[in-house]
Amino acid sequence: MSAPLDDQLGFAPDYDSAVPYMQRTRDYYAAIGYTTPYRWAHYVEAPFQPLKKPLAKSRVTIITTAAKYDPTKGDQGPGAAYNGSAKFYQVYDGDTAKQHDLRISHIGYDRKHTTATDSGTWFPLPQLLKAAASGRIGEVAPRFFGAPTNRSHRVTIDVDAPDILARCQADKVDVAVIVPNCPVCHQTSALVARHLEANGIPTVVMGCAKDIVEHAAAPRLLFSDFPLGNSAGKPQDVESQALTLELALRLLESAAGSRTTMQSPLRWSEDASWKLDYNNIAQMSPEELERRRAEFDKQKEIARGNRAA
Repeated sequence: MSAPLDDQLGFAPDYDSAVPYMQRTRDYYAAIGYTTPYRWAHYVEAPFQPLKKPLAKSRVTIITTAAKYDPTKGDQGPGAAYNGSAKFYQVYDGDTAKQHDLRISHIGYDRKHTTATDSGTWFPLPQLLKAAASGRIGEVAPRFFGAPTNRSHRVTIDVDAPDILARCQADKVDVAVIVPNCPVCHQTSALVARHLEANGIPTVVMGCAKDIVEHAAAPRLLFSDFPLGNSAGKPQDVESQALTLELALRLLESAAGSRTTMQSPLRWSEDASWKLDYNNIAQMSPEELERRRAEFDKQKEIARGNRAA
């Protein structure tokens, strides 16, 4: 008996492609009772700023959607459940000459296939410092910046992105590396990238949600086909993290125009079935959907209280 045609031709399974996060998110929230579909930011043109100087002479910053660890805000450790109490709502900054404990418990990363044990997968400051020490980049900017994961496009565009731009300009930043984690983080990052590029600062988004970043027309995207929460490389794999940053730097140098996507050659695993799981209602029972609705309502109340505080 002959092998199936897919095997004969060496085809990958149909599901072994970029996860459709926008559609999964729409279907998921509809299934738990929120029937007004979320409007993802969508542009067809993007600003584009070429490098003004070689990277070896450039000052580079990081923009992250990770949050500073605060022991008063509940479990934020590896494997922690979604923790709305740990969310932040204003841009913050941190001294790149110091070590920082940044975590992602406040956002919807892939908790089934990754457990947030290694901050190098979402905050590439150690790799950026190594790039500066080796002369790959000129220097690391004195501060990195935290971008709030805001579902409001208007707040991101009118408040947070201009705030980040002003801080970058104050630090004389030449280039920004932007690292999102959850689906909305990827939208936030694309909108911030657009604003910085429109005002003269080249950017690259290092992301795992290809559809969201491209839908918002980010100028440059390094796409890693990994579970959400691993935009800067694989956990406990320094070589992966170093290569991921290097690919982002190469994209900054090589992109000939806006809306340029480079895909990392790295694979999460030989088995791509992990792509079937994230917020996939086809794999959830009615009881599980009901439980998630109750948890989502609880987290909304926490967030509402935090905003008012």
